Amino acid sequence: MVTSAAVPGPAPVPAPGLGIDELLEQERGHLDRLTPRQAADAAAAGDALLVDIRYAALRDQDGIVPGALVVERNELEWRLDPRSAHRLPEATGHGVRVVVLCNEGYASSLAARSLQALGLHRATDLIGGFQAWAAAGLPVQRPAGWTPATDQPGA
Repeated sequence: MVTSAAVPGPAPVPAPGLGIDELLEQERGHLDRLTPRQAADAAAAGDALLVDIRYAALRDQDGIVPGALVVERNELEWRLDPRSAHRLPEATGHGVRVVVLCNEGYASSLAARSLQALGLHRATDLIGGFQAWAAAGLPVQRPAGWTPATDQPGA
């Protein structure tokens, strides 16, 4: 009996997964996303911890939300997981309502889902991010010498 050995060839190409737009839409389906006003009201009532994950250059350029906890995106899970040895004092338990904000509300959705995977079941994000917060006229601490960007409409 003659058997044929498999002839090595190129590795099979995996089927394409979701594109980022589909992934984002899917993940947002698991979030109770907040408008800037809802997030501000929840924070003022002590029912939400606002967490700004924008990188330093954006905070330096546009300012910060007063009272928001600044946690770089690459440290978020370690700083907010209540079981982490590197957690922040604000990471008091899995019931904390964390509202993640990024610049425009995209990366924050994926970050909030990552926090949910760690058991922070109330984690969500801010629709439109920092830019929507500022556009809504909510408090922003601007950097010294701040002027609106010249590429903005009406600037």
